[in-house]
Amino acid sequence: QVQVAESGGGSVQPGGSLRLSCVATEPPYSPYTVGWFRQAPGKEREFVSAIGSNGRYVYYGSSVRGRFTISSADTKNTVVYLQMDNLKPEDTAVYYCAATLSRPRAGEREASSYDYWGQGTQVTVSS
Repeated sequence: QVQVAESGGGSVQPGGSLRLSCVATEPPYSPYTVGWFRQAPGKEREFVSAIGSNGRYVYYGSSVRGRFTISSADTKNTVVYLQMDNLKPEDTAVYYCAATLSRPRAGEREASSYDYWGQGTQVTVSS
């Protein structure tokens, strides 16, 4: 069973930064892809970013490209970071980390491709 846990959420003013962390472990295997999604009240879950193990690929949602950066602490994606800069009020949401042990079935941007999810961490951007 893969355990996924996020941390690093909080409150910040517009223009500020936060870094989220995701720990996804499944000895002896490691996640093939780790993705970040977010969900604001009354809205559908939205793709934010994804990273493949061994640096295979990196993807970003259009609303965060150029402001958010995803990275991995190692080639196995056991710890993945989401650096969020120039935050805007519309970035306010619960952020979820998700992992899959194989190539995402429906693509890296689809929530249905991921088998393991964290509990989520709240990010609030307001003045």
